[in-house]
Amino acid sequence: MKMLLLALRSLRREWHLPELRTLAASLVLAVVALGVVATLATRIERGMLASAAELIGGDIGVSAPQALPPVFAERARRNGLQLARTASFPSVAFAYEQTQLLDVQAVDAHYPLRGKLELRDAAGRTRNGHAPAAGEVYLDHRALVALGLQVGQPLQLGGRELTIAAELLRQPDGGELLALAPRALMSLADAEQAGLLGTGSRARHRLLLAGAPAAVQTWRDWAQAAALPQGAELITPEQTQERMRTSFDRAGAFLRLTALLSALLAGIAIALSAQRYARRKTAEVALLRALGTPRRRVLGLLLGTLGALAVPATALGMLLALGLSQLAWLLASQLFGNVPTVLPLAPSFAAAAMGIAVLVGFALPPLARLAEVAPVAVFRQSMQRRVRRFDALYLIPALVALGLIWSQSSSLTLAGILAASLLGVALIAALLAGALLWLARRIAPGAHPALRLGLAALARRPALSVIQATALSLGLCALLLLAIVAPALLQGWRQELPADTPNWFALNLQDDQRAGFTQALVTVGGDQLNMLPLAVGKLTAINGRPIDQLAFADERAKDWTDRQLRLSWADALPPSNQVIAGQWHGAQPAQAEVSIDTMWRDMFALKIGDTLRFDVGEGRIDAKVSSVRKVDWSSFRVNFFLLLDPAHASELPHTWLASFHLPRGHATGLAQLSRDYSNLSLVDVDSLLDRVREIVDRVGNAVRWILGFSLLAGALVLAAALAASAAERRHEAALLRTLGARRAQLRVAAACEFALLGLVAGLTAALGAAGAGVWLGQAVFHIEHFVPPLWPLVGGAVGAGLVVMLLGLAGTRKVSRTPPMRLLREG
Repeated sequence: MKMLLLALRSLRREWHLPELRTLAASLVLAVVALGVVATLATRIERGMLASAAELIGGDIGVSAPQALPPVFAERARRNGLQLARTASFPSVAFAYEQTQLLDVQAVDAHYPLRGKLELRDAAGRTRNGHAPAAGEVYLDHRALVALGLQVGQPLQLGGRELTIAAELLRQPDGGELLALAPRALMSLADAEQAGLLGTGSRARHRLLLAGAPAAVQTWRDWAQAAALPQGAELITPEQTQERMRTSFDRAGAFLRLTALLSALLAGIAIALSAQRYARRKTAEVALLRALGTPRRRVLGLLLGTLGALAVPATALGMLLALGLSQLAWLLASQLFGNVPTVLPLAPSFAAAAMGIAVLVGFALPPLARLAEVAPVAVFRQSMQRRVRRFDALYLIPALVALGLIWSQSSSLTLAGILAASLLGVALIAALLAGALLWLARRIAPGAHPALRLGLAALARRPALSVIQATALSLGLCALLLLAIVAPALLQGWRQELPADTPNWFALNLQDDQRAGFTQALVTVGGDQLNMLPLAVGKLTAINGRPIDQLAFADERAKDWTDRQLRLSWADALPPSNQVIAGQWHGAQPAQAEVSIDTMWRDMFALKIGDTLRFDVGEGRIDAKVSSVRKVDWSSFRVNFFLLLDPAHASELPHTWLASFHLPRGHATGLAQLSRDYSNLSLVDVDSLLDRVREIVDRVGNAVRWILGFSLLAGALVLAAALAASAAERRHEAALLRTLGARRAQLRVAAACEFALLGLVAGLTAALGAAGAGVWLGQAVFHIEHFVPPLWPLVGGAVGAGLVVMLLGLAGTRKVSRTPPMRLLREG
């Protein structure tokens, strides 16, 4: 208790010290940065799960090719869950001698349990509705145009005459983001009475459930433990998001990167402030040691003071993190359709723990070293700084930084790139600072008096100058990564999905239809056509050995050997493909060759020169692996895992698969195209594209929020780095003033000194940020051909140098005014 009182008294007495205030502010910012991002990321994840439930129409469901046994519904009722039944199937609609294949969904009166049905009535008013009543049907715009109908008119569906009650704008559809045909929504009772759901139908039955999360999880555990009927599968929000897994992974990486850099900035400021605090306390500790205070008690007092500072700072950081997280969510939740989620507390507590770890890791080494000051140092200042060749304590900040990178990144690649980049920046900054000091000693004697004073000040404190340059470089590199490179990466991700990204796929196109389809697509306003042949086959042997006699380490390989494969061929490398090993086979290779995707290479442990045998229809082809490709699957173009050469594959039985872009509002032309080519299956992926674009916008908003905290942390780094030598500067200024130096000379000397420091830090930071940006863009965010914004980085480096110089001048303004009498008084 006595030690705690001493620590509190020491903190109260020393609170006016700028380094302690910087230490506290840095800790608060570290907790806020980590807490806000972690809380926001948790709520975004929950919000995305909730919005995925809206896409499904319930919190969870089960899908089967036949009606589910009653036990599933009974168990759900016992758990207090709401139920809705649906069934989806293809059916042909008739109206005034027009016919159209529709993707029909039959629903009961309780549908939807989650989400909304958006409808447009005959008067053109948009409203949220409920399931269609008996004798009614809702059609989407494509279906209305294809049949030439309007709301209020009748049509025949499944042998029953139904009235079009409204136009279907948006609906929960079981998590299916793809539409194979125009959609219709009808009553489940009508479908059953029409015999559309009887034995032999192609209907897919669904049971949707909604309720309290605990009850949903209980039912889910029971359903997973129970034996699902043959062909049945659970429908979960997580499965709905799998189609956009790359987008979610990128979003998480962006959020983690910004939070991590903010926390590391705060950690650098903590380390610098703790170092300065330890230097200030050296004389006091030496006096305590000379008066007989044990080393353990001195260390306990120092750590107690640090703890007394950390507790309120951490609590304040948690409160600010929770408050700012709530404010950020109120502004960003509109992206989820105002989905309510509970404010999670766990991320803020985790952030507080990580903030304490950062404080202890970065502040403990100088304070622990301080406890070892010899008692004789109270009489001899030279004994206050004992030089050691190696101190294991100084490995703690590095280990804490690596641990922080690992815990926040959740990715070995991201953690490794960031750690290597920052280490490289630190080494280059230290080397450049050392070269600058070497140069200063040689040019200072013949330089301008003011410049000579600035260069001499750098050379007089070589260790401190190197530490300042390194800390400034790390801080500026993190700021440039956040302020310039991260937005550029985000923009590169956004540009991967431009407005003309292919949003339709056409399946089952025949050879003799290609030219006519291409011309018809241009007529209706389509563009960005990408077309490749499609053959269905099976992998039967690798290097002459039958596939059923081989064993593979990858569990996915067995599944792929049992399924039918989609094969294609091309004479030129398709867009969004890149050869990373071997050579592209071209149009006329001497023997059959195949190019494989990286997943196939890893899954089957293949290498260049291996031979794969495929059975396609009645034919067989043995193809040598000639190249390995990296495929951008997020491009929404036609892509394949396996690409054969056209010289040996073009005679295989095949159809064509095409992707193209069609602007919204071209439903009439698309309906005519569908009638002219009735064998085609047109797949609409607009909903999927919209969701991906929403994710990009959401991440952009979150990054802008975190950037504000990062700028504050960066300002603390600059302040702590520039204040590290304030005491020495005051002493030197008084000495120089005593020797006759003018204030203007001292200001010019300080400007020269800080301009050189800023030049080293800005140059190193710009190079490090550019290199890290290219590395992150290719290895983590998979943005092909990412080029960092060079001119903004150059401008940022120059601006950073000017800011360092101006802040240094502002911080030394009082130093240049130090009167000579002060030196005499200190003497």
